Amino acid sequence: MSLVNTKDMFQKAYNGGYAVGAFNVNNMEIVQGITEACAELKAPVILQASAGARKYASHTYLVKLVEAAVVENPDIPIALHLDHGPSYEVCKDCIDGGFTSVMFDGSSKPYEENVEEARKVVEYAHKYNVTVEAELGRLAGIEDAVAVEDDKAQFTDPDQVQDFVKRTGVDSLAIAIGTSHGAYKFKPGQKPQLRFDILEEVASRLPGFPIVLHGASSVIPEFVQMINQYGGKMPDAIGIPEDMLRKAATMAVCKINIDSDLRLAMTASVRKYFAEHPDHFDPRQYLKPARDAIKGMVEHKITAVLGCAGKA
Repeated sequence: MSLVNTKDMFQKAYNGGYAVGAFNVNNMEIVQGITEACAELKAPVILQASAGARKYASHTYLVKLVEAAVVENPDIPIALHLDHGPSYEVCKDCIDGGFTSVMFDGSSKPYEENVEEARKVVEYAHKYNVTVEAELGRLAGIEDAVAVEDDKAQFTDPDQVQDFVKRTGVDSLAIAIGTSHGAYKFKPGQKPQLRFDILEEVASRLPGFPIVLHGASSVIPEFVQMINQYGGKMPDAIGIPEDMLRKAATMAVCKINIDSDLRLAMTASVRKYFAEHPDHFDPRQYLKPARDAIKGMVEHKITAVLGCAGKA
């Protein structure tokens, strides 16, 4: 089996009322933990790399790690996706380098510029059977190279979506309905809310079309508490309630991006291990429980949020 694009994944997800998990990767343990969980639960998966991950691990290492995951897990569909590609040039580089799906993020650009560059990416990608995601609206928060202040964030305008999809030819669309990048999505005392009215309006204007949610980690309190217990300092980290994400997955949302929850699970397990084994120094000793924590987190997301177990 080889890497796949997201076209069939999303069609099945839309028709089946579930979402596919898109998990950010940047090292071997994360790739292994994610794909082992998906293989056991027979779930399709999207492994995605941000600009920060490509800078950290290098493009070639990431591609080969994911290709190794395909060899090790031949019974599940795996897509390799570029997360938040900032330009046509970066998207083209990833397409040429083996990615099967790319996101062009022109959400910070004027509308017409976003349309034109997304159309250019699509034109190139489709020549090589690569699927393209784009974004309308802007999510607040910070994650890797993405940083948007709260007052610069904006919800997706449903009046734009038909024109955008028609003129660009993109295969999926990320929209802003209240999710946010990073681990501090809401202020203490602020009630987390997603604008399901916007999602419903977008879905009615784009029937059958796959919608994507970014910034959809739930910042699970168990791992925040563990980090703080073992020397960390993450006060007031608040994420998206999982029941809201599960509801979105039963609607038009076919891809849910999860990154911060993986980071929290991995960091919490490493901090705990160091506290309990101060004499250990072999990286394999603490990276194994870190990998297990990633696996457990992904299993939880597949069953409690995504609903894609058994859909491989």
